Amino acid sequence: MSKRLLKAGILIAVLVLPAFVFIFLNVFGENRFDLPYYFPELNESGRPQVVSGDTVYHKVPDFTLINQNNQEIALKDLSDIKIANFFFTRCGTICPVMNSNIARVQNQFDHTGQVSFISISIDPEHDSVMVLKDYAATFDALESNWNFLTGKKDYIYGLAIKGFKLPVSDASVYDPEITNIDDAFIHSEKALLLDKDNYIRGIYDSTSKPDMERLNVEIKVLLDSYEKQ
Repeated sequence: MSKRLLKAGILIAVLVLPAFVFIFLNVFGENRFDLPYYFPELNESGRPQVVSGDTVYHKVPDFTLINQNNQEIALKDLSDIKIANFFFTRCGTICPVMNSNIARVQNQFDHTGQVSFISISIDPEHDSVMVLKDYAATFDALESNWNFLTGKKDYIYGLAIKGFKLPVSDASVYDPEITNIDDAFIHSEKALLLDKDNYIRGIYDSTSKPDMERLNVEIKVLLDSYEKQ
């Protein structure tokens, strides 16, 4: 077997197997596949906190930012399931790929009202409401469930690092000689899946189509678990 055929076979397996498992569980039995929880809270000794025998996991705190329609958007007002990522509109490297892949996931849930998408700018001084409005249109973002958000820079950076546990930095603050915008802003390519209690239940490389397919399946798994409660 050629290496090309082998790679094709592996890719097909990665894309098809999660969907097959989800369908099998729903058709032939109860879906007992539970998504993991990420980022246990740590105590003073650096060990995971445990209360009544259960590990305490990090929750993304509530926040309020401004979307592409100049509306205040609070995390608590969104759908039970949220998909979050960080980007900036002048990004010429990974951001277009990230948001194109997220747009494909959005298209699977655009009329359900059960999933909200939030993309938060790490360049808010440039990414005004009008800039975000034009940018969102390039991805056919459905305004009812995909919010592109801006706000105060310090607030957003603190939210990214402490709230979403994702790295972000503006390197030009430390090195004024950096003039390339893609070298200045440092951020993660990860998209996060939040449940109705704002626990982080999935982490995905949003530049990877197989990872986005996994996100698609795991959203359905989470939705299914809520329907059976």
